[in-house]
Amino acid sequence: MARIGLDPEGKVVSECFALIYAPRRVRDRFPENCVTVVDSEAAALSGADPAKNLYPARVIGPSRSSEGFRLYYLVCWLGAEV
Repeated sequence: MARIGLDPEGKVVSECFALIYAPRRVRDRFPENCVTVVDSEAAALSGADPAKNLYPARVIGPSRSSEGFRLYYLVCWLGAEV
């Protein structure tokens, strides 16, 4: 579950599909350098490569953390292997 909400009127953060580099999928937020935003769910699913720790997901972001990092928040992992 994402920690930030979406403002339907705002354009600061948005929900999108992505490929996430995640050696262990136990976190719910990821730094920008671990996330590659893609155009569609199909693109995320086809770009997945578990051998390289690259997993498809739906995320919200980017959002600036209190430390100044840009983060993406996990909405859900995509595909059968979760």
